[in-house]
Amino acid sequence: MAKNIIYRCEKNGLRMTEQRRVVAQVLETSNDHPDVEELYFRASKLDPRISIATVYRAVKLFEESGILEKLEFGDGRARYEDADRDHHDHLIDMQTGQVIEFIDPDIEALQEKIAARLGYKLKDHRLELYGVPVKRTKDE
Repeated sequence: MAKNIIYRCEKNGLRMTEQRRVVAQVLETSNDHPDVEELYFRASKLDPRISIATVYRAVKLFEESGILEKLEFGDGRARYEDADRDHHDHLIDMQTGQVIEFIDPDIEALQEKIAARLGYKLKDHRLELYGVPVKRTKDE
């Protein structure tokens, strides 16, 4: 991440209230992909006066400004991550909802190759894999 969320918000001309700063701080320290309810839970620990409506508005503003990226993994919950993170893909555990980030150079190369074969230069992509854990036997 080149610059923190608060810095980028200010650079984009957003008015950073104390409560928006709290939401930004929670997002910066998140190692997962929280939805608004989880962000509210975490933010309310830092500022008990914050409302869920404030968190919704802050997240929407950050998303519209290109600071956050909205992710939808088919579970009906919009989740968020910093839009300025290094590229990565996601594997979603369909049983638990856990989101696992990964980078695979072979997959990246294959996507470039496919785009080139079809006459395109790849500019961006998003890969989401959905799976369930494989049950292992004692002998494995």
